[in-house]
Amino acid sequence: MRIKEFKIDRFYARYEFSTPYMISGSDAETVTIQELLNMDGRGEENLRRMLELKLSYTEAKGDYDLRREISNLYTEISEDGIITFSGAEEGIFCYMSGVLKEGDELIVQYPCYQSLHEVARANGVKIIYWEMREEEGWRPNFHDLEGLITLKTKAILVNTPQNPTGINLFREEQSRMIEICRMNDLYLFSDEVYRLGEHNVGHRLPPAADLYPKAVSLGVLSKSLGLPGLRMGWIATQNLEIMESLEIFKDYTTICGSGPSEFLAKLALDNWEKLIERNNSIIQENLSYLEGFMERYSDLFEWVHPQAGCIAFIRPIFKTTSVKRFCMDLIEKKGLVLLPSTTYLYTDTHFRIGFGKKDFKEGLDQLEQYILDEIVNSRYS
Repeated sequence: MRIKEFKIDRFYARYEFSTPYMISGSDAETVTIQELLNMDGRGEENLRRMLELKLSYTEAKGDYDLRREISNLYTEISEDGIITFSGAEEGIFCYMSGVLKEGDELIVQYPCYQSLHEVARANGVKIIYWEMREEEGWRPNFHDLEGLITLKTKAILVNTPQNPTGINLFREEQSRMIEICRMNDLYLFSDEVYRLGEHNVGHRLPPAADLYPKAVSLGVLSKSLGLPGLRMGWIATQNLEIMESLEIFKDYTTICGSGPSEFLAKLALDNWEKLIERNNSIIQENLSYLEGFMERYSDLFEWVHPQAGCIAFIRPIFKTTSVKRFCMDLIEKKGLVLLPSTTYLYTDTHFRIGFGKKDFKEGLDQLEQYILDEIVNSRYS
């Protein structure tokens, strides 16, 4: 297997931990282990239980009680329909390698996270891009989708809430998606890692795995719950054939998970509503700062307002030869990291901003000062 470099991860490997202002991340504010242990008011008991854990191998499919906790996020999925992974990335890798085969075609909503198509491509799967257009509000065009389906199409991949745009499918759009998959007997890979982070809880979609037997729902604790350090992701499905393929392939990756991570993940899921309420409060405050920035500089930047999660995809409309160069100049002059759209293998026209962390306002102030110094004031100098 020969695979191309992961543009986003290579970019972050260079700048994420070496610059003072990181306002492009896609995860919410995290907590300490101590805060997580104390979240249910039984901190001492939880610490004792964790310290008594034996560092043994764990169940390959994932701890039973953990899978039962995860299944509570679904209505049609039991613990037997859940398999856990080391983050969402391993789940993506196992599905693209274990379920899809060389010669299959995968239709991928685009722009998107690179591994959602790159792993499959490296395994000989033909990737067909289903492009979302900014002038259409980044919304899905189903006429386009139907025109992409061929006799070799095996699956459709959708990410909702979507990275990098922050757009969430409407219920009728999700229903149309599933109807198209059912009519063409296609698998549906639904990347739902930003689920639970909707800005309006009334817009929260049911998981695709609950609605369609050939669907899988990808979940993770990293994004909306803000716990990437636990490295805990999962796939939910009603389909036993898919589950068997995932289990078989996982034997060649991590084999099983980390016992301490599984223990802490169970605590997080016991208290997921508290974590979501806390993180969404931070996100909403930061989003108000970002909305003010976008209003003040509406002659310099455009966006489609995000509906979920803590990311937005912004397009500079001032004269610039390269958004990537703009982002690199920010790193050099302000120590501020924005994510250029080229890291998505997309046109050099946008950047991703992340507003899930408590220190977001400090970074946004640096961005505004740069805009004033380098763009606004230079017009009058």
